[in-house]
Parts: sequence; structure tokens; C-alpha cells
Amino acid sequence: MTPLEVPTLEVRSLSTHFSSRAGVVRAVDGVSFEVARGEVLGLVGESGSGKTVTGFSIIGLVDAPGRIVGGSIRFRGRELVGLPERELRALRGNRIAMVFQDPMMTLNPVLRIDTQMIETVLAHASMSRAAARARARDTLGMVGIPSPEERLSAYPHQFSGGMRQRVAIAIALLHRPDLIVADEPTTALDVTIQAQILAEVQKLAREQGTALLWITHDLSVVSGLADRIAVMYAGRIVETGTVDRVLDHPRHPYTHGLIGSVPSRNRRGEKLRQIPGMTPSLLNLPAGCAFRSRCARATAVCERDPPLDEARAGQSVRCFHPLLDAAA
Repeated sequence: MTPLEVPTLEVRSLSTHFSSRAGVVRAVDGVSFEVARGEVLGLVGESGSGKTVTGFSIIGLVDAPGRIVGGSIRFRGRELVGLPERELRALRGNRIAMVFQDPMMTLNPVLRIDTQMIETVLAHASMSRAAARARARDTLGMVGIPSPEERLSAYPHQFSGGMRQRVAIAIALLHRPDLIVADEPTTALDVTIQAQILAEVQKLAREQGTALLWITHDLSVVSGLADRIAVMYAGRIVETGTVDRVLDHPRHPYTHGLIGSVPSRNRRGEKLRQIPGMTPSLLNLPAGCAFRSRCARATAVCERDPPLDEARAGQSVRCFHPLLDAAA
């Protein structure tokens, strides 16, 4: 296998648990996927499904009482689980970048934007401060910030929430990383700027070969951005496949319910469709399929743990009773 054929990111049987007085929370439980060079993978699921913890696990930012208890995370063939913090820090912000849902997890409120961006550049690249400032200015313009030269001198509190998020995205793009983990990064942005940033990251993936893991609950964003989708529920991936295959022909009842609950898919005057019940507590997951208490197709066999099987070419599903088509 040549270096170009090795996936940029390869996650295998990843389990991240949090210990508490009430018990162990299995936030991520045996998750496996990979992202190839230049590919965009959309990691989709409702709140509490384990998407964000998966992203934090990949970049080594899971704090106590959480810890990775099993599995492998390989970046361009290099194992990250157990890697010393000094070596992880050399990768973060340089070859691996993360965009957080809250931009203030990236930005320091007491430092000017130019200081933060220039120091980020110089931490991983050997160049003059003038060249680093020029790179920072150009990257701000890339994400749609007007008058970028002037805005470099501003502080984070002088930006709106959406503008701060654009700055955070710009910082992630500074080094043209090999992998970007993006956790709901455009939620706070208006649709025009959102479209501009999505186009920019698609261009980055296509032209620079950057692999992108896009964590979101917004199926409309994923449908226009991602090459493949992985659907998470209760800490596990329940369905994977190409965007067209999963959105047009979902096999797992949960995926089908997610797609059906999008308001734009309902006829005018009809009640909004919704998935019955609530996501089970990760402290006390039921035996077998975690979705069975909310699933109309559940039978006694669902009390066993379903494997993730490839139901069709390029599409895998974790279900004993997969749907035959989107209308089933």
C-alpha cells in the first residue's frame, strides 16, 4: 500500500468512557470509520449521540474523568492513542486542526486577533512575522471577513458571534492541515456565510487533499458537503454509506426517522413527523440494540447486539430488521 492509499484518518473500535458516581458513561462505544485524503465524512446524530466526544478523542482532548479505554486512532498510519502530549501538540493546529462549536474555545479574549493568528503560524512554521501576518490576513479574507487588515487589530469581543466563528475557522485553515475535525462549526452563521465557508472547505479538500470530519446534526449541510455519512446513535455508528445512498435509501430505522423529521420533507398542513420516545441514558443502556425501545420494527431478536453488516455495496447498517427502501 502506497502512502497515498493509507487513509488520512483510521478509527477502529474506539471506546471513550466517563466515570461518575452514578456509573460509567459509554459516550463512544466501539466506533470505527475512516476518512481518505481529500474526502469529507459527515458524522451525523442527535445531541448526546457521542459525535463531539468522538472528535475530542481523535485530537486527544478528552479530559478526566473521561478516557479512551480501547481502540485505535491512526493518522496517516501513525497511532495517536497513547502518543505523548508533546508529540500530539506538534500535530494539533499544524497537521490536525479542530473547529469547535463555541469559537471562544479557540480564541483568547484578552489577545488581539493578529497576535493569536501570528503566534499560531509561527508555532509550526519558520517565517518572518510580516509573512505570518500576511498569511493571517489572507486567511481571514478567505472566510469572508471584510477589511481583514483592519480586523486583525481587533479583539474577540469586538466581533459578533458569527464573525468570531469565522476567525476560529480561519485559524484552523492557517496551515492547510491534512485533517480537519469540525464540530458544528457553521451553526451560528447565516446561510450566506455558511455557504461560502462550506465552499471553501470543499475546495480545500479537493485541491489540497485535506480530509474533513464534519460533525453535525444538520442533514441539509451534510447532503451538500459530504462524500459519505456515518450516523451515530447512543455512542455507536448505526449506518454508513455514500451521501446519496444513505439519504435516498436509508436502511436503519433511526436514519429513516432522522430524515423524515426534517421539516422540509413534510407536506404543508401535515403534523411534523418525529421519532417517538427519548434517547436512552448512556449510563443505563438497554441490552442489545439501543434504539429498540423507540423502533416500530423491534422484535425479541433485537435484545441481542446487532453487528454492523454491509447490507448493500458501500452501505453498512447495524440492524436485524433493516428497511428495504426509504418508503418502508
